[in-house]
Amino acid sequence: MGILNLTPDSFYDGGNYKNEKDVLFQVEQMLKDGATFIDVGAYSSRPNADHVGEAEELQRILPIVELLLKTFPELILSIDTFRSNIAKACVEAGAAIINDISAGQLDDLMLETVGQLKVPYIMMHMRGTPQTMQTHTQYTDLLKDLLFYFSERIASARQHGIVDMIIDPGFGFSKTREQNFELLRKLELLNITELPMLVGASRKSMIYKTLNTSAKEALNGTTVINTLCLQKGASILRVHDVKEAMECVTLYNALNL
Repeated sequence: MGILNLTPDSFYDGGNYKNEKDVLFQVEQMLKDGATFIDVGAYSSRPNADHVGEAEELQRILPIVELLLKTFPELILSIDTFRSNIAKACVEAGAAIINDISAGQLDDLMLETVGQLKVPYIMMHMRGTPQTMQTHTQYTDLLKDLLFYFSERIASARQHGIVDMIIDPGFGFSKTREQNFELLRKLELLNITELPMLVGASRKSMIYKTLNTSAKEALNGTTVINTLCLQKGASILRVHDVKEAMECVTLYNALNL
């Protein structure tokens, strides 16, 4: 899953895609590099990110959704949003998947809306909001808490008619760096949900702070973490660098033929 951030303040590529030409070039490159689908977001969920109003999020994302699907008619487009109105507008414009960092907890109508839209739903583990999540890092037992969270969210999603679900453990969301590595160490335990797992660790601070470097210099570290996640059961890698991630997938698949 290739990442396309339409926000000016995302932690790694914020503000890189300021016009249609830049957007189309980046998406075409990710598809050439082997991306199965593209995840488009217009609300930065990095820690302490500025709040963006719903109207502004829609204004940022909907024209790009329409542009991408007009230019690449076969594109499988995922929408990174926690708002039901954004999800509905983008699916009606042709998007195929909803990727919700809050698993329906920041919009009471999200699960109902996705159930009605009949599209696959990615639910991530997070506590609080992007603005407050790093104050919610107290767990009795991290992996037990995540499993309880997903069992509750999955049951609720099914009650609303959602059939196709993917879980995302939420590296970097409501977790300290140490907790991120505890999660990685025990990641295979989440396979008990029997749902596909997406992981998004690309260039995150758990990598570059551990290596005492920067997001810009974190590609090699990202490749290592992606490989470990594949070994522990991840089905989808959500990444900034598609070519390198596809090399991980190809080599992992060769090992497991």
